[in-house]
Amino acid sequence: SVWFASEMKALSDDCEQFMCFPPGHIYSSKQGGLRRWYNPPWFSELVPSTPYDPLLVRNTFEKAVIKRLMTDVPFGVLLSGGLDSSLVASVALRHLEKSEAACQWGSKLHTFCIGLKGSPDLKAGREVADYLGTRHHELHFTVQDGIDAIEEVIYHVETYDVTTIRASTPMFLMSRKIKSLGVKMVLSGEGSDEIFGGYLYFHKAPNKKEFHEETCRKIKALHQYDCLRANKSTSAWGVEARVPFLDKEFINVAMSIDPEWKMIRPDLGRIEKWVLRNAFDDEKNPYLPKHILYRQKEQFSDGVGYSWIDGLKDHANKHVSDTMLMNASFVFPDNTPLTKEAYYYRTIFEKFFPKSAARATVPGGPSVACSTAKAVEWDAAWSQNLDPSGRAALGVHVSAYGEDKTEDSRPEKLQKLAEKTPAIV
Repeated sequence: SVWFASEMKALSDDCEQFMCFPPGHIYSSKQGGLRRWYNPPWFSELVPSTPYDPLLVRNTFEKAVIKRLMTDVPFGVLLSGGLDSSLVASVALRHLEKSEAACQWGSKLHTFCIGLKGSPDLKAGREVADYLGTRHHELHFTVQDGIDAIEEVIYHVETYDVTTIRASTPMFLMSRKIKSLGVKMVLSGEGSDEIFGGYLYFHKAPNKKEFHEETCRKIKALHQYDCLRANKSTSAWGVEARVPFLDKEFINVAMSIDPEWKMIRPDLGRIEKWVLRNAFDDEKNPYLPKHILYRQKEQFSDGVGYSWIDGLKDHANKHVSDTMLMNASFVFPDNTPLTKEAYYYRTIFEKFFPKSAARATVPGGPSVACSTAKAVEWDAAWSQNLDPSGRAALGVHVSAYGEDKTEDSRPEKLQKLAEKTPAIV
């Protein structure tokens, strides 16, 4: 017999063999098992050549957001103050102002943000909320609050992947608060970085072919990373997360663009995700403040406060000795953890899910700033600084590990690039 479940924990006690249901597939017992039904043009990873059309990008994304506003329950938007969540909030608000849906729960759109005191996301999220006029809810947490929730997060999200746990923990805590307010559905900004090459390591992409192939790899793996986090961190508290950037029509439009337009070219005023930023750079009717529209990419686990990741590493160092890490390959021969933090998460995961089939559901391999293992090859220096944090993108992130802020990475430099970028009218 074949069993299906939405969570691994429903199967792990009774089944020796189980696996993640592959995305884009159906299962048919009559046809002999799994069959792919979602097979878009970009899936072949052939480099597209369609010219960039900013109005098409804008219009298709607006339709994707509006489509996900169909609901009869209280809803809101997760607003970190980054480009993606801010655009979702801005587009949603514009639509709601013209509809009766806003009357279902007050006249204002509700937005939610979480972070350590003084974190980049709290500041930016508050600024965007004030600009848009939303009813904004801030949740402050401490490093200890997050550490106390780690075991519960790993149990619900069912992974030992480092970057997923780092980002899932604040999202898990925020979802608990959202649930307490009676909110049942939230819009979120996942998917944009994979589609447009928004992670900071894309600065090192050697050519448009490798850039495009990496975006394809990232999208195909979303179910193991950001989609896993967005789904299970929220559903653990009975909250539904909807992700407009992963609308099939929008993905098809975005992935058909000649990747030469997506390439990061500071000499042309193009920072990461320029094609998306430019599509919403409307001088006559601005969607967002200019400096928010051109804010540097900040991974969620970094944006909630840099001391969050630093605190996790310190905590892991107290629980995992040098000897334990040295012998990690004997304790965990499959997908061996490479850091004390990874070892710590793996130990907790194995307590809940001890079977080999469970650990095989979690991806592995080296990563820098959320890159795939293949993209680590783009810069030889990265092999000495393997960490999924965006701050591992040396020479790119404005607060990169162990680096001074360079001329090209200062916030005022990014603002100058924004001013050089032509807006559409």
